[in-house]
Formats: sequence, C-alpha cells, structure tokens
Amino acid sequence: MRAAFLTATEGVEQVELTSPWQALSDAGVTPSLITPEAGEVQGFHHLDKADTFPADLAVDEASAADFDVLVLPGGVANPDELRQDAKALDLVRGFFAAGKPVAAICHAPWTLVEADTVRGRTLTSWPSLRTDLRNAGATWVDEEVKVCTAGPNALITSRKPDDLPAFNRTVLQAVTRPA
Repeated sequence: MRAAFLTATEGVEQVELTSPWQALSDAGVTPSLITPEAGEVQGFHHLDKADTFPADLAVDEASAADFDVLVLPGGVANPDELRQDAKALDLVRGFFAAGKPVAAICHAPWTLVEADTVRGRTLTSWPSLRTDLRNAGATWVDEEVKVCTAGPNALITSRKPDDLPAFNRTVLQAVTRPA
C-alpha cells in the first residue's frame, strides 16, 4: 500500500502531516511526500515555523495510479497555495476519478473546493471553511471525522489537530479494509 501526501512547500500544519504519516507507516503503508516543486516542505506549528521535510516527488512526477490513498494535511497557507496549482488540482481529481480514498483535515478541503470535488458530498473541516464548502455544493457538518461515500470514492474529513486520532484510525480503516 502506498499513500500520497500532497502539500505546498510552505504553510502545512506539521502535526497534520506527521501524525497520519506515522500512523500509516506504522501500519506498513509507504508514504510519499508530493509537492508542486521538488525540494523541502516547511512545516508550521500554527503560524510559527517548525521542521522541514524532504519532498519525495514533484506533483508532475506523481500519478493517482501509483497510490492507494491521498492525504491532504491542512494549515491555512498550504491549501491556499495548492488550490492555485493546476497540476496539484489534476492530481487530486485523479484520485476521485480512480475511486480511491481521499482524506483531508482542517483547512485542506479548500483544495477540494478548487478541484470541484465536493459537490453533493458531506464533509467537515475547520469551521471557517463552512461557507466556502456550502457555496461549492457540499453539506458541512461539525463532526470529529466524517466519511462520505456519496460519490466515486470515500472522502474522509476532520476538523482540526485534536481530531487526528479519529482521523488516523479512519484513514487506516479505509486503506487496510479488504476489497
């Protein structure tokens, strides 16, 4: 099993990257960090710089066909940057088209809004995205973790770092459940 973690090179909420990464790694899933440009990702603890992480692939080298799940960590600047990158949006759409699970936490659904993949879906997020998601045709709920299967794939969403234990368990269930 392989997991794609898609982030911008700056602005990712570090714990929303590292916690699911570790949970998937511990379960034997191989994670790969994908960014718009090769290089490093600057993690953040809210607005403060944290650690850096080496990217494994640039987005134009990645394909949904090579992975079993897409994980989109949050952070305010991260999804705002990704939603302006056509190749990143194409990669996101590729996971939906292939019927593969997509997991997004906190502010990450902004990328899904721009990729036009939330219409008719029910999801959660950081509360400030509620209006954006509704305007994009989604139903927003305030829940620790929401799994929506009313579409081509499982869409797993959570609100914030405090939800990571439930988010991680749910992502693991989605990728380790026998087909």
